[in-house]
Amino acid sequence: MERSVIERLDFGKMGYGCKHYRRRCRIRAPCCNELYSCRHCHNEATVAQVCTNCGVRMGEYFCSICKFFDDETGKEHFHCDDCGICRVGGRENFFHCKKCGSCYSNGLRDNHLCVENSMRHHCPICYEYLFDSLKDTAVMKCGHTMHSECYHEMIKRDQYCCPICSKSVIDMSRTWKRIDEEIEATVMPEDYQNRKVWILCNDCNDTTEVYFHIIGHKCGHCNSYNTRAIAPPVLPQ
Repeated sequence: MERSVIERLDFGKMGYGCKHYRRRCRIRAPCCNELYSCRHCHNEATVAQVCTNCGVRMGEYFCSICKFFDDETGKEHFHCDDCGICRVGGRENFFHCKKCGSCYSNGLRDNHLCVENSMRHHCPICYEYLFDSLKDTAVMKCGHTMHSECYHEMIKRDQYCCPICSKSVIDMSRTWKRIDEEIEATVMPEDYQNRKVWILCNDCNDTTEVYFHIIGHKCGHCNSYNTRAIAPPVLPQ
């Protein structure tokens, strides 16, 4: 191939492009007849609340960052710079927790256990991504999150442990007292009365050796019965 032909084929290589794409051309937008490197550049430069062609106001709420329109002003939209998206409910009713990585209602300010990027995962019940979900979110005692409706359904089914870390999500002291009474009233067979077992407490992460009982094993550190055996029961040496 002749040198002049090669030069013509390479002419303008990398001469155009933007932060979105590298290419050898620009596009002409049919709406404004202007040249842009890509459709994203066009939107960033020209998308506005009022149409430049017909003058129609395309939404009572408009976010120039998200390029988002909505006529339902009752939702009280606001853009959170830290989240990078628009949210609803009124800016004055929410704060952004930088460690958790999301906006929470003011009732949770200084009133929740922070877990890094706790909202950047899927609901452990329905598996919908939580960060940009439109459903209300519940923050459990352990700091993990799930949809409020999923949380209440879990409690209704007598499931009181976080599906992620297994910690108790509500105050279980009355339940632990009832188990104390059941254990006291239930005598183990003689062969098992002196057997011990090592347990791990899901609530405080403490490891304890306790007497084996068929009903449950009480953590010697925090008195929780939310425990699991980590070794089979054995007779003391």
